[in-house]
Amino acid sequence: MLERHYASYHQRLATHFASGEGNYRDRVLNYYQETLTQFCQQGIISGCLTVKLSAEVCDLSEDMRTAMDKGASGVIALLAQALDKGRNEKTLAFSGEPLTQAQVLYALWLGANLQAKISRSAVPLESALAHVKSCITTPGV
Repeated sequence: MLERHYASYHQRLATHFASGEGNYRDRVLNYYQETLTQFCQQGIISGCLTVKLSAEVCDLSEDMRTAMDKGASGVIALLAQALDKGRNEKTLAFSGEPLTQAQVLYALWLGANLQAKISRSAVPLESALAHVKSCITTPGV
């Protein structure tokens, strides 16, 4: 089940980064904005199996932990590729290596999702998105 979920998610994310609206900075920010918009409209975060299961099952099932780690690593890799392409196209700027930045941005967003679920507030997502915007700037800004 997890492998199918992540395969589908990876495909949607790869398509979003490859052919979404705007430049690579826009596409990365839209990735985060979509979750925030959904939360504001529906009051819930749906579809993110990682958020829902990570804290619960990682200590209980090594197979599920491994599948989730592989799935999350795939998301991080796709995000790192988008950051790298955006940097090469000069549509976004950030410090450090793309993979390291992607790991930090993914962890930030995962934590913000969890906190939004706990608080039932969009504030953690809004704060995280503001931080993401400050981390991946427009070149020359």
